[in-house]
Amino acid sequence: MASETYQEQLATFRTERTREMLRSLPKSCSDFINSIALTTSPLTRMAYTIDLGTFCEFASREIPYFSQKPASEWTDEDIDKFCARDLHTYSDYLTLYFKRTDEGDENARMFRNHECGVMRKLSSLRSFFDFLFKAERIGSNIAALVSLPKLHEKPILYLIGEEVNRLLEVAAEGDSQLTDRQKKWHQLTKKRDVAILMLFLGTGIRVSECVGIDIDDLDFHLNAVLVTRKGGNQVILYFPQEVADALQAYLQERKTIETDPENRKALFLSMQKKRISQRAVQLMVKKYCSIAVPLKKRMSPHKLRSTYATRLYHETEDIYLVADALGHSDVNTTRRHYAAMSDIRRREAAKNVHLPEMVNVSENIEKKDE
Repeated sequence: MASETYQEQLATFRTERTREMLRSLPKSCSDFINSIALTTSPLTRMAYTIDLGTFCEFASREIPYFSQKPASEWTDEDIDKFCARDLHTYSDYLTLYFKRTDEGDENARMFRNHECGVMRKLSSLRSFFDFLFKAERIGSNIAALVSLPKLHEKPILYLIGEEVNRLLEVAAEGDSQLTDRQKKWHQLTKKRDVAILMLFLGTGIRVSECVGIDIDDLDFHLNAVLVTRKGGNQVILYFPQEVADALQAYLQERKTIETDPENRKALFLSMQKKRISQRAVQLMVKKYCSIAVPLKKRMSPHKLRSTYATRLYHETEDIYLVADALGHSDVNTTRRHYAAMSDIRRREAAKNVHLPEMVNVSENIEKKDE
């Protein structure tokens, strides 16, 4: 039997995790998740389950009626007792709440949700109540009465040319701002780190796609890499020669590292000789960016993806090409974020339009009047 691919392992983990969480939730939650099994990914179903769990925990804590028995025993009749006021309270609760992340953990962790986080959790709840209402299991869909928060457009955070050069320089050569411990690890990981950063900046790849790459997914004859997109579709991304050089430099080192059979195919490895995690990549990017571009807070792999997309749009002004490169299923998503970049070119164009100076125009008008 052939071993599972990384993506298959991830799907299996997420499915098992979802089933585990559903055991502590009302049966109606399981029915809802099962109803979308054929139209959603394991990641989406796990996210829905987490959101429903957050709502059930809120109700158990904040609403006396629902604290009388565990959420797993709630019936459809119980859920039908929620009112719009409860959901408005829940919307406010989401902005700041405390939750124990591990069973038996005495210390609760603080969670904050901004507009996007609140919207996602309320949208999950809307879908759940809509499912129950359409199945005639509850009398009304009170979730539809709760307004979703208004999302405010945020400026795209990306790196300019000099900042990109500085970031790669820090990753390749190190910096005095690194701690002694970081300097020690840097000597062992710098080729890997440069290859990952170059891949982000040269292809706009997602962090989930990056960590899932196997050695066999690379083709240096075409300068291309096979990646698995969100939803499971596989596409080929092409990269420039600079990225190919960084990848080949790392591969020479990677081939000398022995791993267990499960991680033998993985391209990027952690210090534990296992496939690197998304979290490890995020921390690595944050570490180098905090030194290279300290004034740009909240830098992340996604912001490096934005850097690639912004540069590609500046070069081509082809929004459809950018959407395809980023793997956006809806070009409107791309247009909403990057089409505004045309303003920069329009402003530059305005500087090249020369008109007569106002003083000369005024003199001509005065002469005509005489």
